[in-house]
Amino acid sequence: MDYVRLKGLLSSADSGERHSPTPNTNKVNINISAIPSKSHLHRLLICAALSDKPTFIKCAHKAHEGADIKTTINCLLALGAQIERANGGYKIAPIDRANLPDKSILPCAESGSTLRFMLPIVCALGISCELQMSGRLPERPMKHLEDELIRGGIHLWRPQANVLCCEGKLGTGEFHLPGNISSQYISGMLMALPLLDERNSLHVSEPIESEGYIDMTLEVLRAFGEVPQKSRTLYETGDARGFRSPEIITAEGDWSNAAFWLAAGALSNGNVRLSGLNLESTQGDKAICDILAQMGAIISWDDDFVCVSHGQLRGIEIDASNIPDLVPILALVASVSVGETLIYNASRLRLKESDRLVSTCSVLNTLGAKITEEADGLRIEGVPHLTGGVVDSHSDHRIAMMAGIASLVSMGDITVNGSGAVDKSYPGFWEEELLTRTREV
Repeated sequence: MDYVRLKGLLSSADSGERHSPTPNTNKVNINISAIPSKSHLHRLLICAALSDKPTFIKCAHKAHEGADIKTTINCLLALGAQIERANGGYKIAPIDRANLPDKSILPCAESGSTLRFMLPIVCALGISCELQMSGRLPERPMKHLEDELIRGGIHLWRPQANVLCCEGKLGTGEFHLPGNISSQYISGMLMALPLLDERNSLHVSEPIESEGYIDMTLEVLRAFGEVPQKSRTLYETGDARGFRSPEIITAEGDWSNAAFWLAAGALSNGNVRLSGLNLESTQGDKAICDILAQMGAIISWDDDFVCVSHGQLRGIEIDASNIPDLVPILALVASVSVGETLIYNASRLRLKESDRLVSTCSVLNTLGAKITEEADGLRIEGVPHLTGGVVDSHSDHRIAMMAGIASLVSMGDITVNGSGAVDKSYPGFWEEELLTRTREV
């Protein structure tokens, strides 16, 4: 069955009336290797498939290939790329742009990144496509990106709610996108513009949210020979030079998924040590270290190791505008921290795999937290410990992982129904050592 049951690690002696509880088992001293960044790998795979010669992407971790990455791979295969899983990574033979398919079907499944990246790319290539969606993906915002592509000469229509069709070839010139809806719009256009015949410009209106993901796109473009010029909110790129393969490139470790283990270190009485993370990364979720430190956790690092251990946790105010994916796990940490935590500027979470403001609040309250949902965030009153219970993942990978880590601060057992949701980004999550200690099989 699609569920896991986890033992609550707190004893009655640990509960008391204090916060920042201490597990009743031996100290949790765990070394974990961060899985490759889903965000980075999406971009590397796409740019490699559009390059002038083969590329090898180093990507060794056993749990790297979640459903979203498989989705991007399937779309690139449909366009004619050849992608082979090899020891330690991927071999990519690029799309033959002289022999593009006249029409293609792209199975975007539930991946917002895949849809928003591939749509402008196929429009720039001039391929007629049917982009198929599932889950909540058809409900996620696309209007501003679609409107700009239509303005650039593309014919778009939806024959049914979960299918988006496109015809035509994107023209050249100036493009305009909002910065406060989705950074994926901007990243998709930045990867598409170098495929056009002339230099083009992209104007992005302020405020710009999740700008770190745009910086990641620019970094990958530079690695593949494109040097976009950036001036505040203006990007200039695309002079028909095309992508040039670096031949070998490495996928970064994923800060978004590492955040669950780093938070586990803050909640345990030992420490959790993560390897494979780039401390200079442009990934916005690298902010997890600063936020946990502000909440009272003890953070240290050496080379590519980050270590987090328990401290006296306290509530703070958290602006989620640039770190929406961290909200579920930060809400868990806040739920057993002294005082009140306010998470705000998080309204975009309503359009993720679940409405994450609703699902985070529902799951943690079921487990014994005290959380109030607000229009654009969460207000959390810290309690000494969680009590356990049966919860549903809401078919959301980050909600499932949050519930799993909650066992560290729970008096009672926790059952997570829909536990397979983690396969979207982290298929090996439940097999990591920290959770095999508590998981009933």
